[in-house]
Amino acid sequence: MTRLTKLLGTSAAALTATAALAADPELLVFDYSGFENPDFHIPYSAAHGDSPTFAFFGDEEEAFQKIVSGFQTDVTHVCSGSVNKWIEAGIVEPWDVSKIPAITDIDATLMGQEVTETSEVYFVPTDFGTTAIAYNPDEISAETVSTLDVFLSPEYAGRLSIPDNVDDAYALAYLATGTSDWTNASDEQFEAASDWLRQAHGNLRTYWTDPAELSQLMASGEVLISWAWNETYPTMKEEGRPIAFERSPKEGSSVWLCGYVNMKDAQGSEDKAYDYINAILAPETTEALLSQGFGHANAAALASISAEELDAAGLGEASGPLLAQLPMSRELRDKQSEAFERIQAGF
Repeated sequence: MTRLTKLLGTSAAALTATAALAADPELLVFDYSGFENPDFHIPYSAAHGDSPTFAFFGDEEEAFQKIVSGFQTDVTHVCSGSVNKWIEAGIVEPWDVSKIPAITDIDATLMGQEVTETSEVYFVPTDFGTTAIAYNPDEISAETVSTLDVFLSPEYAGRLSIPDNVDDAYALAYLATGTSDWTNASDEQFEAASDWLRQAHGNLRTYWTDPAELSQLMASGEVLISWAWNETYPTMKEEGRPIAFERSPKEGSSVWLCGYVNMKDAQGSEDKAYDYINAILAPETTEALLSQGFGHANAAALASISAEELDAAGLGEASGPLLAQLPMSRELRDKQSEAFERIQAGF
């Protein structure tokens, strides 16, 4: 399962690639269940009198296999780690950035490139979240979590957790070993991160699979410190559980991001594809995304949200290095996936 599936609390089995909401027949959006929320594309509905038609998938590998087998869609929601695989498969085409006015308002960290009208942009980020250290402040001091090396500390062996997610695990390990840009990670940097994860593995209580599981582990006291998505922080605060979220350990924290790709040879309306991406990036969408635990890639629109609201969602300002989980080469992603499986198996 992928990050957004977990965040939405929906099992992959329940999210088969079937149309769950038939509306405007001229645009088919392939997405995670929950993103059909009309509040996420108000300008589109206002312009066309209806929402697009949505089809849903459980995870991005399922979506990829469905598409390469002949399923046709116009735009698809993916997270950044999948992008290069989709490009190499020849199933997506660049967006015409001249038709996306908000492209210049997208946080440059999330774009990973300077964008001009001649740029080849295959992936337009729309939503993001942060990954940092969640901890129980009743038992753990802020000083203790001022470094990612806490995950290697024998003092907390058996009371630590990290996500069962290769991207998040390697984001943590790269930061801990001094790499804040994984897009061109060297063999040496990859090996250093892998060795760090092997050391951390022996200290872990478990690899958590979804935020609800992590909340339970922390609420019960089984886990005191975890590498966590920002969603866990406000959820546990609302429940009255002891929770703090450290986004500024000295080695840094991470930002994950998802967005949309433009499908090659799509059968629907190209103009409506741009209307949809512009609607997702519109300022009207900012608070709707935030209410579901997502940051908005439109930095100009997000600037209208108070610092207090962002802090409450675990999306506030952070000092120190920031690793943006930008697209990486397929070769590096495969290496990380294979190594992570071995590490989890104790090798």
